[in-house]
Amino acid sequence: MGAIPSPRDQWYVIHVRAGLEQKVRDNMQRRIQTEEMGDYIFEVLVPTERVAEVKKGKRSETNRKFFPGYVIANCHLLDEHNRLVEKTWYFIKETDGVLNFAGAKDHPMPMRQREVEGMLAQVRDKDDAARPKISFNVGDTVRVADGPFESQVGIIEEIDPERGVLRVSVNIFGRNAPVDLEFWQVEKTA
Repeated sequence: MGAIPSPRDQWYVIHVRAGLEQKVRDNMQRRIQTEEMGDYIFEVLVPTERVAEVKKGKRSETNRKFFPGYVIANCHLLDEHNRLVEKTWYFIKETDGVLNFAGAKDHPMPMRQREVEGMLAQVRDKDDAARPKISFNVGDTVRVADGPFESQVGIIEEIDPERGVLRVSVNIFGRNAPVDLEFWQVEKTA
């Protein structure tokens, strides 16, 4: 293993009880203030993304966790000699809902810098447009729920998750024609 990252560059994945991610984060944030841990714990995140989907013809957006069952903490947990900073260790381990640090029984490893940068980029980007919830596969039969081809049935030929677009083969005047539609414009047929 290389050098231990400086205190503010140490990020850890913390395994928590499923469904309690936000509660654990909020509890830690509160305790950081009351127990004056701001010099040891800098940020606690529950990485989420906004996801757009259509249910019963209505477009809605929800938040979905990137890593269900985990929170990410930027904290000073290892000193320059790779020893645990006990104050931080016990603060986190004694938080209700925390199970353990991911990837280690008794000696956590900080995330690699490129993993941190990738995760933070995803978290920062989430404020942009909602990503479509992808629940389609090539070959699925879908009904167009919006636009000029509304109520037409077609078959998915291609999926472009980056743009949130499906190419659907729709029967128009007796011929199959490819039509590009956004994810939210179609719904799966039963």
